[in-house]
Formats: sequence, C-alpha cells, structure tokens
Amino acid sequence: MPIYWGLVHSGALLDIELVKDSSERLGERLVAGELDIAPIPLAHFLKHSEDLVVLEGPAVGCDGPVMSCNLISQVPFEELDRQRVALGSTSRTTVQLARLLLRERFHVAPEYFTCPPDLSLMMQEAPGAVLIGDPALRAALIDVPRHGLHMLDLGQAWKDWTGLPMVFAVFAVRRAYLAEHPDLVREVHQGFLRSVEMAVNEVDKVAAQVARWEVFDAAELEKYYTTLDFSFGPRHLAGVREFARQISGQIDIDPDVRIDVLGADA
Repeated sequence: MPIYWGLVHSGALLDIELVKDSSERLGERLVAGELDIAPIPLAHFLKHSEDLVVLEGPAVGCDGPVMSCNLISQVPFEELDRQRVALGSTSRTTVQLARLLLRERFHVAPEYFTCPPDLSLMMQEAPGAVLIGDPALRAALIDVPRHGLHMLDLGQAWKDWTGLPMVFAVFAVRRAYLAEHPDLVREVHQGFLRSVEMAVNEVDKVAAQVARWEVFDAAELEKYYTTLDFSFGPRHLAGVREFARQISGQIDIDPDVRIDVLGADA
C-alpha cells in the first residue's frame, strides 16, 4: 500500500497501465509476457531469473521483524514434527522460508498442506499455520495474544539465523523488454524510487488513509509500514543469494542462480 500510495501521489501512474492481481498471478503474467514490469514473490523470481532483471531500490522486505509473515502454532515449534502445518495458499516465498526454518532451526519435518489464509480455519485443520499479509498482521496483533498461541516472526527469525535482510518480493522487468526499451524502463524505475521515497517520508499520511477501511488503527499501520524495508541494495542482494542457496533443495533452482540487478543510477 505505501508503494501504491506513492505512485498515485507522485503522479508516476499517469503514463503507466496498472494491473491489479495477486502476487503469484503477477509473477506468472510477467513471465508469460502479459506484463512488462511487476512486483513478484522472490521465490518466483528465483525460478525464472534467466528471463528477468531486478530493479535496484523498490522491494518489499525487512531487516529484522516483518510483522506480516508469521508461523503460528498451538504447540511449541519443536513439537510440530510429523504434525500438520497449513500453508496460506497465497504465500510462495514465506512458505519456503517457514519450511526452511522449521527444518534447520527446529529440526522438525511437518506434513504440509495448502489452505485458504484464514487462521481460524487453519487452526481447526492443523496445529500450525503459515500466514502473510493482512491475515498475518491481524493474527499478530489480535489473535495470537488473545488465544495464547505461539508465533514466529519469519523475518526476525531469518535475521537471527543469517544476520541478513529478508526480501519477500522484488520489482522485476522482463529481460527482453529491458533490451528493447531501456530508456522507458529506467524512467519507470525512477518513478518507483520517487514513489517509495515519498511514501516513506509521509508514512503517517499513508497510515491515516488506510486506517479508514482497515481493522488496524493508524498507529498500528504506521508501525508496520516503518518496520517494512522497501529498499534493495547490496545487503539485500546478499540475503537473496543466501536464501536461494538455502532453499535450492526445496524448489528447483540453482543454488548459484543468476541474479542481475538494474542499478538505480543506470
């Protein structure tokens, strides 16, 4: 929302055809050539990095807690071995991170299954659940303290384990489109950067506007938006490379996957 708010208020959308869809669908449509530039899940980028280039600067991640990507459990995480864990159907990168941390940090091998991202439903089906976005934020702020559930903030857990930022989504451009329209891509790239800067500088206004239709108040939203990291630089790239190396055994990617980044000043 902060990035979109910045796009609207900076005027960067005037010459852009904007398409709204889920993060997974945006990734699929970008690879299919239906879109030229899109914010997509990191895991989707890693699987298709030969065809895509990351834009330096705009991203969605964290360098510590993230608040909205959580593993939630009715039992201690060490007790989830061979237990069912429900995976929010919209959380591709977060799912891979949760599986990785459960295996390497807690040394458990749960039975995973996909489920709509509704915590009450997930908790009926399994003792553990992985959530992202608004459902995860609601769980962190309301459900977990109310019901005494265990919660692992996956962004903080990654930082504690590796010392690196976690990137959940990147802005990527099709490599072929960049080759054909380099000046246009750079112009759009600069528009994204200006939009992010505006949103970060006026995050109180973003939070106040979103609070009008959300269950969260402006103070909670401002805390959340300032917890998120919307940048992508050398440390974030190091985090992405480490994530790729760690999950290469979980999904079909090269541990030394090709990652090309278009510099902000290119």
